[in-house]
Amino acid sequence: MNAPAAAPHKRSAPRSTPKGRQVDPVALAEVRALLADRPRNRDLLIEHLHLIQDKFGHISAAHLAALAQEMRLAMAEVYEVATFYAHFDVIREGEAAPLPLTVRVCDSLSCEMAGAGALLEGLATALKGHARVVRAPCMGLCDKAPVVQVGHRQLTRATVQSVTAIQGSGTSELIPAARGFDVYCKDGGYALLRQCLKGERKPEDLIALLNDSGLRGLGGAGFPTGRKWGIVRGYPGPRLMAINADEGEPGTFKDRHYLETDPHRVIEGMLLAAWAVGAEAIYFYLRDEYSGIRSLLLAELDKVRAAKLDAHAKVHLRRGAGAYICGEESAMLESIEGKRGLPRHRPPYVAEKGLFDRPTLVQNVETLFWLRDIVEKGAKWFATRGGSARLHSYSVSGRVKNPGVKLAPAGISVRKLIEDHCGGMADGHVFTAYLPGGASGGILPAAMADEPLEFGQLEKHGCFLGSAAVVVLSDQDDVRLAALNLMRFFADESCGQCTPCRVGTEKAVVEMEKKTWNAALLGELAQGMADASICGLGQAAANPIRCVLKYFPEAKR
Repeated sequence: MNAPAAAPHKRSAPRSTPKGRQVDPVALAEVRALLADRPRNRDLLIEHLHLIQDKFGHISAAHLAALAQEMRLAMAEVYEVATFYAHFDVIREGEAAPLPLTVRVCDSLSCEMAGAGALLEGLATALKGHARVVRAPCMGLCDKAPVVQVGHRQLTRATVQSVTAIQGSGTSELIPAARGFDVYCKDGGYALLRQCLKGERKPEDLIALLNDSGLRGLGGAGFPTGRKWGIVRGYPGPRLMAINADEGEPGTFKDRHYLETDPHRVIEGMLLAAWAVGAEAIYFYLRDEYSGIRSLLLAELDKVRAAKLDAHAKVHLRRGAGAYICGEESAMLESIEGKRGLPRHRPPYVAEKGLFDRPTLVQNVETLFWLRDIVEKGAKWFATRGGSARLHSYSVSGRVKNPGVKLAPAGISVRKLIEDHCGGMADGHVFTAYLPGGASGGILPAAMADEPLEFGQLEKHGCFLGSAAVVVLSDQDDVRLAALNLMRFFADESCGQCTPCRVGTEKAVVEMEKKTWNAALLGELAQGMADASICGLGQAAANPIRCVLKYFPEAKR
């Protein structure tokens, strides 16, 4: 018996719409209008996301899909980048858009000590229905705490006390009244750069001078600058340069100070550095909170460009998007390339294979600020600054009368720093503890106030100087709560790439919120983070825990 014939295959009915997410034509037109004639290069993804965020106050799923199509990227690539950064408000289908106005209240240590918690609650109540009020990490204005950001405008101590003032402040950035291009040139600015570009000086001579001066990277790591230049120059070109102006360490604001007062010293410094190492382009990565400085730099860089002083190295100003991890150099390079700010594994180091896989010189703002003076006045001048010791920029905040950037002898003690440069402790406060190097630098008691604030001097105590962000605590502060504030910051800012940091910081917060600390468990967590984290965030996040357990045993309760 023959088997029955197989039934003919029935083709399914055609779908009414193609597979996958459809691009909304209105959203696509809006994205194209925003991008205009800007390049659609992959590394400009974050810049283009900023355009959408600034225009609409959020980024809708429709705009993400339109941007992905316009840049010829997978939707997943655009989505993962947009959701990585805190300053992008991604709205999924069906979700309501946030209120047009966002008020960010800094809750980092210096602002928390100045009453940021109560301020946030008051603003949330007073502005309910009118603005979205959210907590935010350090904004780089610790000396003027507490700080609030309304749109692109930062408001400080005096202004934020008034809700009416906040509502009427506007959202546009305030552009600093810095020393401009013409005044800088009149005072001898760019004469050194012109000499270099004319061949009147040699790169090798500048590198030797920096080695003699003892200049070290002033962003936190303290690597010898001349040595770094020599390493980068030693690799075959093409080479690039990146400026790390993503000053996110709580308590640090020295780079802001130099950029908003004398930006051309930094600009000339970076153009000199690019010339010396043979970098053909410079990427200036500026934290998003410094929107006023960004507008200032755009205007001043136009003047530098008109004077043809950047012909040897094109300058690209790039905007961060609210991620502390991008202060780590390799994470910053990833962000400049338009990706999530995930730290890279080493080796290779960025000097050999950095931005776009090219040898890359990464420098901090303040390091560049001193280059012109070192070359013009000599290595000995920088080493002694006319006295017995070179000077160092300390960002001082907390319970002192006169907080701010203090140019003081390197190795000064915090006691002398408070007494001689800050006018003493604030009225009614007694000095009890201090952070010598920001959130990651540890916490020391006032009994150790005579320790030198210098590179390599605090490590034996489980601390380090870092970017020299000194936060002063008093008898009115609870060191347990201070350490908890720092650990919450690290937990929020962990990029999530490695388990020791991602899980360790979150678990530490849970344990530190308890009435009685489990010292053994916290010590184990601290060791795991320090030993196994990929980058400095997780490795240093343990410092506040260790210091409290070691120097403030009564805080364990």
